[in-house]
Amino acid sequence: MTEFILNLIHSWGYLGIAILMFLENVFPPIPSEVIMSLGGVMVAQGRFDYWTLVAVAVAGTTLGNWVWYWVGRWFGYARLKPLIDRYGRWLTLDWDEVEKLHDWFLRFGSGIVFVFRFVPIARTMVSLPAGMVGMSQVKFLIWTAAGSTIWISAIAGAGNWFGKQFAEVDRFIGPLAVVAIGSIVLLYVYRVVTWKPKATSEK
Repeated sequence: MTEFILNLIHSWGYLGIAILMFLENVFPPIPSEVIMSLGGVMVAQGRFDYWTLVAVAVAGTTLGNWVWYWVGRWFGYARLKPLIDRYGRWLTLDWDEVEKLHDWFLRFGSGIVFVFRFVPIARTMVSLPAGMVGMSQVKFLIWTAAGSTIWISAIAGAGNWFGKQFAEVDRFIGPLAVVAIGSIVLLYVYRVVTWKPKATSEK
């Protein structure tokens, strides 16, 4: 996975960043923290322009979240519930959790999309109930892009700073990426193994 990320960035440049950020939101656990840290280091090395990097990353992220938005919008509650009931363990998602997100959207509106941009994993899955409640596409895209811009700018900025402080920092990005991805995978495996439907766990 780490080699894939590095090779795509080196070979495809900005387009590689956009593709990776799109995939990160469609299929975790490709971590945006690793992608944008590497991008920031490359800014420090003169390979990327900071604001161009942020722009293409936000575009990829927003497009990836739009996919989940439309999954929620097309399926709706009636068609989605059987899938959650059947594959809930692998999604580590219970129908009660989907309903809670639905209620939050009805109560607090599109601001949730903005806030959840800063929460790992949840920043992707929050797009699903946004589509399910029929949130305006324009509002969804604006709030997604706004929150993502802040998050991505911060991570890329940190990578840029470290890249300027330590000339060979990119040597450590690979091992750190392995640790980050490994941690996410282990957390996912743990959740799959320990996951129980609410109805079962409450008995």
